[in-house]
Amino acid sequence: MPGDLHTHTTFSDGSLPIHLLPLLAKRAGLSWLAVSDHDSVQSVRYAYEHPCVDGVSLIPATELSTFDPVRGRRVHLLAYWPQICPALETHCAEMAKRRNAACLQSVKELEAIYPQFSADMALAHAEASGVLFKSGIMNALCALGIAESIYGDVYHQLFGSPGGIVLHKPGYDPLDTVLETLKACKAVVVLAHPSVYQSMDLARQLAAAGRIDGIEIEHPRNTKEDQAACRALCAQYGLIETGGTDFHGANSGHPHPLGTCTTADEQIARIGALAKKRQAV
Repeated sequence: MPGDLHTHTTFSDGSLPIHLLPLLAKRAGLSWLAVSDHDSVQSVRYAYEHPCVDGVSLIPATELSTFDPVRGRRVHLLAYWPQICPALETHCAEMAKRRNAACLQSVKELEAIYPQFSADMALAHAEASGVLFKSGIMNALCALGIAESIYGDVYHQLFGSPGGIVLHKPGYDPLDTVLETLKACKAVVVLAHPSVYQSMDLARQLAAAGRIDGIEIEHPRNTKEDQAACRALCAQYGLIETGGTDFHGANSGHPHPLGTCTTADEQIARIGALAKKRQAV
């Protein structure tokens, strides 16, 4: 049976702890699950230490954040079966440092705006990961009755880009640097949700240059046109086709239950075979 290869937990900006997701995957009729928390070795380590939970096989994964300086856009790369190497640990540690600095500056400014709000309320949502995300801040504001939802009007006023009144961006390493990191840890590299950051030109460039192994096609925010174009790219260059819900639980602007978008068995087998080949070298 298929798998959901793009999910998030409290190891980054998801609302549920990681140990609950395999059971949800099983109930959704899945055999495979990749917990791909943002810039996290925690999700990778958990899957290596728990290869099968509740009858569901876990694929070690993370989703690395980067920046395309040519087009001036963010890029997300899904990494499957990465080795926990120094380059990956350094990337994740640096992103944690940058996110915490940016969000703590936002928290300081929010304390001046909302007397009811305090840093401790937001930091309570970072206990599992040690990293504060904007969703953690918004959860605290929702609990106080200041915000109506995680990603509603208040979020866009505070954190919308551009112009969010307390928005501070963490800064991202350039794409070439992060691709080299993923090469160092021998990961299977998939370009995530190309529609989200308008990355179709980049998808064509990376595919032609052989710098990615696959493209995430089945995703709630990919357009039908981009999905068709990505399938053509995968056929042309022999790339792996993946799918994932980008599950965040309650920390989402639109509900997408785990298993909404999936990866076929034969594509999961290709990921596993490629990972074994690289790690054998």
